[in-house]
Amino acid sequence: MSASHTVQQLKAEWITPENFQRYGQVIFPSGDGQGFNEEDARLNLQNGIPRFYIMRLHNKGQKFYKITRHEKCTQCLGSLEGKDWLMAVCPPYNDIDHPVLEELAAFRIPGNCFIKLEVGTWHAGPYFDYEFVDFYNLELSDTNVVDHFTHDFIKSHQLAFEMV
Repeated sequence: MSASHTVQQLKAEWITPENFQRYGQVIFPSGDGQGFNEEDARLNLQNGIPRFYIMRLHNKGQKFYKITRHEKCTQCLGSLEGKDWLMAVCPPYNDIDHPVLEELAAFRIPGNCFIKLEVGTWHAGPYFDYEFVDFYNLELSDTNVVDHFTHDFIKSHQLAFEMV
C-alpha cells in the first residue's frame, strides 16, 4: 500500500438477514427435509458453468483498499470449521461503475452460516485473524477471469480500511 493514504476504521457488526438484505442473503441451517422457502439462497448461475470449490486463504488480517464485484452471477461464501470471518460490502448499483463510499459496510459472519452476494454487490474479503481459513465458494467457473471488476480506494480516495 502507498504511504500517501489514510486508514479509516470500519466497524463490523454481526450479520443478520435484516441488516445484510441490501447486499444479499444470510443462510443459516435448516431442518432436514424442509422444503424450499424464502430463507434459502436465491441463486443466479445461469450465465455459465457453476463452480463449487474450497479455497484456502492465509493471513488475511482485517485491512483492505480494494473492493470487487461480479456482474454475471451471485456468489456464495462460507467458512469451514466454524470460524468467524469479516466481509466489507457496498450495494449493487449496476448503473454506476464504482462503489458508493458512503454506503460501505462491514459484517462479522459466524461460522455456522454462509452468505449469498447479490449480482453486482461490491465485496472485500473474506478477512480474518487466523493463520488460514478454508472457505467454500460457489460462483461461475470463469468468474475470476471474465467477471471480476475491482475498485481501488487508494487511487480514488487515498483511503484504506481496517475492519474492527
